Amino acid sequence: MKLAVADPLQQLSDALDGERQALVEHDVQALVAATSLKLEALRILEARPPLEHAERLRELAERNRANGALLARRRREVSWALRQLGRSEASSAYDAKGQAHLLHTRKPLAVA
Repeated sequence: MKLAVADPLQQLSDALDGERQALVEHDVQALVAATSLKLEALRILEARPPLEHAERLRELAERNRANGALLARRRREVSWALRQLGRSEASSAYDAKGQAHLLHTRKPLAVA
């Protein structure tokens, strides 16, 4: 039984490694593949949480948070680059219920 639980833990670990590598190398296809593997492993682990491996789960959760921070930094870099190119401009707005939303306006690179 422990072998069945260890496999999703290893799959999650491998997926997190792949996700980090893809983020570092700016490899979109590898990032999508790693995310898919990660979600599959998480579905298995959520169905049967391996409580006896709590320390390993905490370590994997920390690695996932680190990948999330790296992804957020990459998003900010892309947003900044797009703003510099004049391709998008984000501004916040509130709807009738007082909820904040981002409005995106696009500017053409050239006009024919």
